[in-house]
Amino acid sequence: MKPPRKPRSNDTTRPSRPARRKPSGRPAAAPKAEGGKKSAAKTGDKPARPHSDKRAAKKPPVRAPRQLAPTKSSSEPQRIAKLLARAGVASRREIERMIADQRIALNGEIIDTPATLLTSLKGITVDGSPVAEAEATRLFLFHKPTGCLTAERDFSGRKTIYDLLPKGPPRLMPIGRLDMTTEGLLLLTNDGGFKRQMELPSTGIERTYRARAFGEVSQAQLEELIEGVEVEGVRYGRIDANLERRTGRNQWIEMTLTEGKNREVRRVLEYLGLKVNRLIRTRYGPFDLGESEPGALIEIKQGDLSRFLGMLKRRG
Repeated sequence: MKPPRKPRSNDTTRPSRPARRKPSGRPAAAPKAEGGKKSAAKTGDKPARPHSDKRAAKKPPVRAPRQLAPTKSSSEPQRIAKLLARAGVASRREIERMIADQRIALNGEIIDTPATLLTSLKGITVDGSPVAEAEATRLFLFHKPTGCLTAERDFSGRKTIYDLLPKGPPRLMPIGRLDMTTEGLLLLTNDGGFKRQMELPSTGIERTYRARAFGEVSQAQLEELIEGVEVEGVRYGRIDANLERRTGRNQWIEMTLTEGKNREVRRVLEYLGLKVNRLIRTRYGPFDLGESEPGALIEIKQGDLSRFLGMLKRRG
């Protein structure tokens, strides 16, 4: 070993080799890091999901709903209509009617105003039955078929989504709505506060639709929608629209938007000279319709819901 050391000490060019050898180990580590990045890009979030699922199972399902709506542990008084809606008893308007009909009481005394402030539902009864405190936020994906209303009831006797929902889940409220002739993904929740937050335009959650429309349109025309458009005095925000395929005189168009104004997709396409004859919502935020059958009701996993609630909190 001694003979090799002498040449190294005398050779002025070799001291640079150890310096190269040290970095030579670093490039060996760098490809691993790059490889890690590539695998994450290929698999999406798969490497991270197991960890986030573990966290979701321990903390987020309990913690996230409290950020959206105070529970019985909150000392801040709230209007009784809000508390009862949060508990899934009925909508705020329906609760106000129930109060006017003297159906709601506190410790046996009839409540006569929806402005009553409470910190919890302890002692509250509806038609003589005690009301349980609000449970954790739950979210369901419903594949709405065409031909039913997004409403709890219809006085003309038309079918509603509630005629199709299975028995078992808690009282659910739709987040937004789909027209009677529109089908596809409709989110339902038991949390009134979460529902209202999701419906705020400022939330900016993307919705994706697939529309089959009669008429002629070019991709260039659709790309102009990215700047937004005004139709009959109503301003619609940016829309990412792409021509998927043609079937005869019909065009299949995919549109992603964030506002979700009333009949927005139909009105914008009519503005372009198209007549929509089928409309399907395929995505709402991170939730996808997938291969579910019309009429199917699927509960979103608490881990996925917790991550979504966290995203909403960061946006807010």
